[in-house]
Amino acid sequence: MLHLLLPLLLLISNVGRSQSAIVGSLPGFPGDLPFKLETGYVGVGELEEVQLFYYFIESERSPKDDPLLLWLTGGPGCSALSGLLFEIGPLQFDYSHSSGNKPVFKLNPYSWTKIANIIFLDAPVGTGFSYATRYTAYDSSDTSSAAQTYEFLRKWLMAHPKYLTNQLYITGDSYSGVLVPIIVKELYDGNEAGREPPMNLQGYVLGNPVTCEVKDISQRIPFGHKTALISDELYESTKTDCNGDYVNVDPTNEQHDLEMVSICLEKIFLGHILEPICSVISPNHTRLRWSRSILEENLINIVLVPQQSRPWCRSYNYLYAYIWANDRNVREALHIREGTKPEWDRCNYSISYTKDVLNSVVYHRYLSKTSLRALIYSGDHDMAIPYVGTLDWISSLNLTLLGPWSPWFVEGQVAGYSILYSENSKYDLTFTTIKGGGHTAPEYKPKECLAMVDRWISYYPL
Repeated sequence: MLHLLLPLLLLISNVGRSQSAIVGSLPGFPGDLPFKLETGYVGVGELEEVQLFYYFIESERSPKDDPLLLWLTGGPGCSALSGLLFEIGPLQFDYSHSSGNKPVFKLNPYSWTKIANIIFLDAPVGTGFSYATRYTAYDSSDTSSAAQTYEFLRKWLMAHPKYLTNQLYITGDSYSGVLVPIIVKELYDGNEAGREPPMNLQGYVLGNPVTCEVKDISQRIPFGHKTALISDELYESTKTDCNGDYVNVDPTNEQHDLEMVSICLEKIFLGHILEPICSVISPNHTRLRWSRSILEENLINIVLVPQQSRPWCRSYNYLYAYIWANDRNVREALHIREGTKPEWDRCNYSISYTKDVLNSVVYHRYLSKTSLRALIYSGDHDMAIPYVGTLDWISSLNLTLLGPWSPWFVEGQVAGYSILYSENSKYDLTFTTIKGGGHTAPEYKPKECLAMVDRWISYYPL
């Protein structure tokens, strides 16, 4: 693989360091785009060897007054285009009018760009259309990626100074739960130290966030019990056997109960327990399949399983993103540098990445001593990163509870349940579930998530 990459890296090493362009139209969308889209690269790191690609969409309401959000999709290695097309952006695929290799777009009525300016960033390097001009620059980690994202934002704002006064929020979901609090700390400390440019940092928003993978995965068993996937008897017996740690299991302990739990959970779709699981079950039995990676995506199974014999699965929707983003005309429209990325992946799990922050709660604890705000939300049917684990680490911050667990509503219906915490009347943290949401919530409940973020950013109760 290395011998194939080196000529490519030599070829692109002389590509320009920075670039931005306004995109007026896109293949698959009829006519001109009814919103302002800018795409570009910002070089970061030593000699700007890392080129981070972004999509910037101006608020459709009031760009001058509305906040600026930086959005990171999870993974690590999942493209910002996924968040844009499947979660919170203004475009979505029109499945009823798309066919074969001709994806068609329609407008998303619940885009967060209705109320905010948003930078969708392909980070870490190797994600989406981001690339490096030298092979060794592809090596990254939680801390180095956070530092590069901070550098990206500083440079982007210096090139777009009219947004310096907008309220700034760092946002993301899934594995971004590790990176976002690190980035926010970098921003906060940079402001305190007087680094240029000064940023109007207000807080951060996280959806279905990873904080400590071992603990998050371990919480799948209590969640499975709460949702009737595991019986009372099996849960209590397993809890006793494992002392509450269902990942780092003592091999001398009796594991029969844990194997029974695995049987109960192995064919449940982690992203949303009510939706069908799409991956073909391996003929080789693997113990503790419930503890598999945060989310699996195996698109080859769509080809292997005959259409008439398979259920509808949400991940099949992602096929159009591969077709569209790898089209030459699309790349030209987005101003992708030729030769930099041979293939776009929704989630690039082959990036050279080291997870060097095993628990990001320490960053939340640091930020809880500031005057920032935090919104944490979880789809309540997500078993990949269960809400019970998120509530558990929030409780460990020992914040002051400001109100009871209570429902909030959209169009007269319960949209979720929220609770508000504070620290010294400065920092405040809102946690809410999204009723019926999965991993991640905006993909399943876009109307409710737009109402949630709109109210929170406006300082209204949910």
